[in-house]
Amino acid sequence: MNNVRQKKLMWVIAILVGAVIAVGLILYAIRQQTDYYFDPTAIAAGKAPEEKRIRAGGMVVAGSVKRDPSDQLNVQFEITDYKEVVPVTYRGVLPDLFAENSGIVATGELKDGVFVASEVLAKHDENYMPPEVAKSLKQEHAERSTDVSSGQFTPAVPMSEIDERNAEK
Repeated sequence: MNNVRQKKLMWVIAILVGAVIAVGLILYAIRQQTDYYFDPTAIAAGKAPEEKRIRAGGMVVAGSVKRDPSDQLNVQFEITDYKEVVPVTYRGVLPDLFAENSGIVATGELKDGVFVASEVLAKHDENYMPPEVAKSLKQEHAERSTDVSSGQFTPAVPMSEIDERNAEK
């Protein structure tokens, strides 16, 4: 093989190796940013991985929101898909629209059966429900033939009203 062809072959090999490395890095980055969604039923059934970043969603159980009196940033609450209930802990400022009986999606890790959230997203208006939560609830209601006009779909109560009620107690 002459010298010119050898140089061209080396360039082609270098470009191919570079492309393979670039594709590998892109796939690795995408995999690290992928958060799988689990509803409370799947979490309670043990289908969600422990200590791996996941997303969990559901409706906040009425009466389950509890704040630590010594540190108001520590919040404990429960989420449900009306079949199973999962306890959630969160440290931080909750969204303004966070309320009991409203839909949320949280990102975090499952540790010993408790979902430790690092981020909590709440609905943005009275008609919105996260798509994953809506799909899960719709499937559950179809299986149970539940009437959506029942009491489980009561309007959300803003956190400010809950805090006022807790302060009065």
